[in-house]
Amino acid sequence: MNENTDHSEGHRLLLRQTRPEDYEDIAVIMERVYPGGLDGAWTRAQFESQIQRFPEGQICIEDNGRVVAAAISLIVKYSRWGQNHRYWDIVGNGYLTTHDPKGDVLYGVDVFVHPDYRALRLGRRLYDARKELCEKLNLRGIVVGGRIPGYHKVADEMTPQQYVAKVQSRELTDPILTFQLANDFQVRRIVRGYLPDDAQSAGYATLLEWINIYFEEPSSSVIGGRPSDVRIGAVQWQMRPTRSLEDLYGQIEYFVDAVSGYQADVVLFPEFFNGPLMAEWNDQGPAEAVRRLAGYTEAIRDRMLQFAVSYNINIIAGSMPEYDGDQLRNVCYLLRRDGSWDRQYKIHVTPDEVSAWGLTGGDRIQVFDTDFGKIGILICYDVEFPELPRLMADQGLNILFVPYWTDTKNAYLRVRRCAQARAVENECYVVITGSVGNLPRVENMDMQYSQAAVFTPSDFAFPHDAVAHEATANTETMLIADLDLDNLREVRSHGSVRNLKDRRLDLYELKWK
Repeated sequence: MNENTDHSEGHRLLLRQTRPEDYEDIAVIMERVYPGGLDGAWTRAQFESQIQRFPEGQICIEDNGRVVAAAISLIVKYSRWGQNHRYWDIVGNGYLTTHDPKGDVLYGVDVFVHPDYRALRLGRRLYDARKELCEKLNLRGIVVGGRIPGYHKVADEMTPQQYVAKVQSRELTDPILTFQLANDFQVRRIVRGYLPDDAQSAGYATLLEWINIYFEEPSSSVIGGRPSDVRIGAVQWQMRPTRSLEDLYGQIEYFVDAVSGYQADVVLFPEFFNGPLMAEWNDQGPAEAVRRLAGYTEAIRDRMLQFAVSYNINIIAGSMPEYDGDQLRNVCYLLRRDGSWDRQYKIHVTPDEVSAWGLTGGDRIQVFDTDFGKIGILICYDVEFPELPRLMADQGLNILFVPYWTDTKNAYLRVRRCAQARAVENECYVVITGSVGNLPRVENMDMQYSQAAVFTPSDFAFPHDAVAHEATANTETMLIADLDLDNLREVRSHGSVRNLKDRRLDLYELKWK
C-alpha cells in the first residue's frame, strides 16, 4: 500500500499499515466508539494476532503521529461461510484465525474513526484503501456485515426489511448503512443474530457487497503461483564410515539428486548426519571430536547450498555442530533453491549432549517463508516441548520439520509421539527423519534407530490414523509425500474440532520472553 499524506487544514494525515505500537491509540478510539454492550477495544493479543496473520489488511490513518482511524480486514473463501454466518465466527473471535490467503473475498471486520475526526471523511479513505487492496490481490470483492444502529428508534413501527428499504431510498438515514451505500456497497441480505448483543440494531445486520470489476479468474497454470500440494522428501540416512568430505558430499548429492528427480519441493536430512566424520578424532574424546567436526560445518553448508540451487530443491540440512570458540551449538540450515539461507538453533539440549559434548541451546525460534509456504524447524528434543510449535502456529506455521538422532526405540518413540501430538495441537503437518546403522568408532554416536514419517491433524480430510506416510524402520531409504495445504485451511476453519481457534485466550496466553 502506498503511503498517502494530506497536509490540509493543519492536519498531517498519513494512510499506512497498522503497526503493533499503534495499540494504545486504537484502543482509545474503540473505547470511544464502542462503549457499553459492544465490548469496547480489542485486547492487545487480538490486535497483534490481526497484524501477524494479515498485515496488508490492517490499515490506519495517523495525524501528526497519532492514529485517529483504522480498518481491519481478512480474506476468506466465502463459499465456506455462506450468508448466515455470525460475526465472531468469521473473524475468529477477533484473532483472524480464519484468515485464508487463498480465499476469494476481502471481509471487512471493522472500521472506526475517532469522534473528533468524523468531519474529515476518513472512513471513505479507509474504504477506498480496502478497494485498492482488493484489486491488488485480485479478489472477487469485499463483503461486510453492517450494523443498523438507527433501527432501534423505529423498531416498534417497522420491520428491519422496511427500515433497510427506507434507508436505501434515502427516506431515512442510518449512521452506518447510509455511509456504506454511499461507498458503492449493495445490500445482499438481512441477518438476524449477527451481533446478538447489538441493542441499537436489535440484533440485526445487513450483509453488503462491493464487486471488484477488475477481477480476473486465476489461470490454471501454477507458474508464478504457490501450489496447494507440496511434495516433500525425507532421507533416512545410513551412518557408515566416511573417510573424507568428498565421500560425505557424494552421499548427500546422491539423495538430493534422487529426491529432486521426483520434483519434490524440499528434502529433509537427519540431525548430525555428518557424525561419521568424527571417527578421525575419536581417540581425543567426544567433546574434542565434535568441536573438530564443527570445523567442517561452513563448508558442508556451502556445498549443500550449491546442490539446492543446481538441483532446484530446498534443503533442510539436518543439523551440524557450530563452534565459535566460546559456545558449541547445534544448528539446522534452511537452504533455499533461490540461493538464500537461514538457520535454526536447537533450543533444548539433552543431558547427554551437555555432559558428553558441552552443547548449549539457542535462544530464538522463527517461522520461515519458502516458495511452498510457511515452515518451522525443530531439532529432535525440541519437539518434546509443546510451547515452541504453538508459538510457531501463531505465526502461520503449515509444515514443521524435525530432524532427529535417536539411539534406541524408546528414544525414537518419544520424538514420534510428541511430533504426532504437535500435528494435532497445531493443525499442521510434521515431518520427521533420523539416521540408521552403527558407528563403532564414534563415541556417543555408536547406535542409531529411525523410522521417518509424516504426521497430520486428526480429522476427516486426513488419514484415519493421522499418519500420512512412514518409512520402513531401520533401513536406508527416502520417503516422498504430497501434502495438501488446502486441507489445513479446511480443518482450521471447519474441522470437527479446532484446536487453534478454540483456545481460551481470554483465560491464558503463551509469550516468548
